[in-house]
Amino acid sequence: MDEIVAEYIRRTVLRIPRSEMGRMLTTWGVFSENQLQSINLHQIKDKLSQEVVQLCEENGATIKHAANLDIIYNYTYRDKKVWTVYKMTKEDGDENVVFNWVDFKNRFKASLRLLLKNALLAAANYSDIHEMDLRSRCLDSLKDIVFKRYNQNVETFNPQPLQERNSTLENVDPRIIQEDKNKKETIRKINEEDFGNGSLPKLQYAQYKLETVFKSKPEMGILNDKEPFRCLVTFSSPHLLEALKSLAPAGLATAPLSRLLTCIVPEAKNSFKITEKKSGFSHGLPDQ
Repeated sequence: MDEIVAEYIRRTVLRIPRSEMGRMLTTWGVFSENQLQSINLHQIKDKLSQEVVQLCEENGATIKHAANLDIIYNYTYRDKKVWTVYKMTKEDGDENVVFNWVDFKNRFKASLRLLLKNALLAAANYSDIHEMDLRSRCLDSLKDIVFKRYNQNVETFNPQPLQERNSTLENVDPRIIQEDKNKKETIRKINEEDFGNGSLPKLQYAQYKLETVFKSKPEMGILNDKEPFRCLVTFSSPHLLEALKSLAPAGLATAPLSRLLTCIVPEAKNSFKITEKKSGFSHGLPDQ
């Protein structure tokens, strides 16, 4: 067996948690039942990986087998990766199909990326592929966004408001109580229009890049530098969309939220570039 293939398998085995080792090697399908039972899963990880490589050599494992093990691992632990969405189009204007593709590490050669893109285009009979401004660790949520499988009429975790337990409300003017109820109902309706009333896809961040030019009177000559001011703002949360949805009901923001925050799912992007035009700012969003 080629040394590169052996090292590829060894490194993949080292990444697999010990508790999942037996199940994953069984799923891999390279070893017989007797070989699987002969593997000592309780030994040091390094020795375990060498034993797996030795059995692979006996079975004549190839680079294809090594790649299959890597795919099995990455699919099982897909939430450990940051995934990027790519979109492929056809020349004849047929319906577009969106593919999910793992975000390559920086050391991955650009030439190899180009070869892989060309291979995908040839295999799927498409004419173009380009990266979308949409990334997340949750692959299933990315699929829900690009295939529009979100905001179904599913009950939220707590569809009925909690009963007020503060007895002092009995002494409050009923008009104030009614006004508060009306305000909460208005916020709920606005929130439902912006985010829907179902479960939301899971994204970890939204990024906004601002480019603008400072302006001043010509005679001042202080801010005449043509180089734009650049600023990067990132909102992050284990579940960003749910966090944004909860801001207005919690009194931490005014409803409706900015279009830049509510368009993430409809526009299928969580990376925005806001640039300055003569008539104002442009953020690549549809006109409202």
